[in-house]
Amino acid sequence: MASGKRIMPIILLIAVAGVLLLHLTGAIPLSSVGGPMVIALAVFCATLAVAFYEAWTKRRGVLGWIVNIVTSFVGTFVAAQLGGLLMVVILMPFASGSSLAASGGAVMAVSLAGVMAASVLGSWGALKIVNRWR
Repeated sequence: MASGKRIMPIILLIAVAGVLLLHLTGAIPLSSVGGPMVIALAVFCATLAVAFYEAWTKRRGVLGWIVNIVTSFVGTFVAAQLGGLLMVVILMPFASGSSLAASGGAVMAVSLAGVMAASVLGSWGALKIVNRWR
C-alpha cells in the first residue's frame, strides 16, 4: 500500500480537479444559495476522504475513526475560512463584480481551487498535529 506522503497529494489534486470540474460544467450556481451548498458538499467529501484514508491506513479503532473525522472537520473549517479570506485579498483586484462569485470565470476558478487546497491541507495538518499526541 502506498504511504500517506504519496496519497495525500493525490487526494488534494482530485479534490481541486473535482471542484474545478463542477465550476466548468456550470454545476455551481453563482447567484443563489445553491452555489455555496455545492462547494460545501465538495469540501465535505474531500475532508471525509482525508479522514477515512488516514484512519484506514493507520488501522484506527472506532474511537480513532471518530477522532479523525472530528479533527479533519475542525482543521478544514479553520483552513477554509483562512483560505477564503486569503483568496479574497489576493483576487479581489482582479474581480469585475462585487464578489469573486459575481466575477465568475478564471477568478472564481482560482478562488475555488485555492479554498479547496487550503481545506484539504488544513484537514491533513490537523490530523498530523493530533497524531503527535496519540
